[in-house]
Amino acid sequence: QVQLVESGGGLVQAGDSLSLSCAASGRSFSTWAMGWFRQAPGTAREFVAAISRNGGSTYYADSVKGRFTISRDNAKNTVYLRMNSMKFEDTAVYYCASRLVLFGSHTYSRTDDYDNWGQGTQVTVSS
Repeated sequence: QVQLVESGGGLVQAGDSLSLSCAASGRSFSTWAMGWFRQAPGTAREFVAAISRNGGSTYYADSVKGRFTISRDNAKNTVYLRMNSMKFEDTAVYYCASRLVLFGSHTYSRTDDYDNWGQGTQVTVSS
């Protein structure tokens, strides 16, 4: 069973930067495509960013493109989300997710695409 643990959330001001980490347990991290999602109160969980199993492909939601960067370190079993120029509307609980991928360098943007989820970390941006 894969376990994902997010960290790095907190309270920042608009315009600030913040980095999230997601540490994964289990073997063969390099066979998992990873994604970041977020959920604000009263809203559905929405896609933020995704990265392929080897890190060669990334994909972003339009709302974060140019501001957020997803990356991974397969040697450390960790995926990261660097968030720059943060906005009030970035306030949400951020979740990382994993999906087993045996071949290819695909990225995935739907919640249904993912098999495992972390518990989430709160990010609050004050305006």
